Amino acid sequence: MVVAKGKRIAMLSPVAWRTPPRAYGAWETVASNITEGLVARGWDVTLFATADSITTAKLSAVISKGYEEDSGVDPRIVSCLHISEVFERAGEFDLIHNHFDFLPLTYSRLVSTPVLTTIHGFSSPQIMPVYYKYKDNYFVSLSDSDRVEGLNYLATIYNGINLSEFTFTDTPGDALLVYGRIHPEKGFHLAIEVAKKTGRHLIIAGFVQDRRYFEEEIVPHVDGKNIEYVGTVSNKGRDDLLKKAYAVLHLNTIPERFGLVIAESMAAGVPVIAMNLGSCQEVLADGRTGFLVNDVDEAVKAVEKIPEISRQACRQRVEEKFSLDVMVENYENVYHQIFQLEALKSVR
Repeated sequence: MVVAKGKRIAMLSPVAWRTPPRAYGAWETVASNITEGLVARGWDVTLFATADSITTAKLSAVISKGYEEDSGVDPRIVSCLHISEVFERAGEFDLIHNHFDFLPLTYSRLVSTPVLTTIHGFSSPQIMPVYYKYKDNYFVSLSDSDRVEGLNYLATIYNGINLSEFTFTDTPGDALLVYGRIHPEKGFHLAIEVAKKTGRHLIIAGFVQDRRYFEEEIVPHVDGKNIEYVGTVSNKGRDDLLKKAYAVLHLNTIPERFGLVIAESMAAGVPVIAMNLGSCQEVLADGRTGFLVNDVDEAVKAVEKIPEISRQACRQRVEEKFSLDVMVENYENVYHQIFQLEALKSVR
């Protein structure tokens, strides 16, 4: 461990949810994990997040709670107030680490403090002009597959998870499990097909992002017995569900950016059946910690092959590649790289 003594980091988290979130909130989860990991390793970090956030870092907040949890606020307004606060204080920091997507990039040329952006995914082609205009900023990708040409990437750093939140269980449960953001992209409807074709109990958990999809494609199949929806779950609730899981289904319909659900499931020793799109092939070891498939029929066949998978191998893969310590160490290396590059600029 090498700590840059005296270096001050501004960690810019999203404000859709608390950091860390009570349940769903992938970007806030990652921002929290990096922050806590850095503080534990001796870094001076100020977390810019909602006022109800929980952190061992210094907390700076102009928003009381996440806009997804407060219907009385306009997300655009609170986002502007939140981001501007960081950049108005930019001179206090040696680096701004941005987890807020493209909007903070538009402030980056107004300050001398370098900005590192972790790209959690390109939500739409419409945002790309912003990335291309500010392509000389510093960027980190979550996977090799989720990159675009022309940006100044310094590294690919996989999301790391706090292993203490996941109880390893060597004995499989009986149920298939699908959880996360309930949206057509995540293939919950495909998980229902697999459950029906295999005759296995399916547990569905997650935050409903697309209400119409949920009401039309999911609810009609929920009977409380064979297909069960348990709502949004806390970290403990997620851990309890993973203990019951025979396998986790992650049948994404678009290329996956990282696949936090895959890493979380493997941390608990649960094999994953994932669609072979995007980063799934980077996170999942096909045939060793689960199976990559191309359609529902292949997923059905994969369910029958789950006994071939070592649950210990699932946990080991996360320990080696997707732990919090591995992620934080990789970010430390990127920070030092940035400090060196900035030092070279100053002597030119």
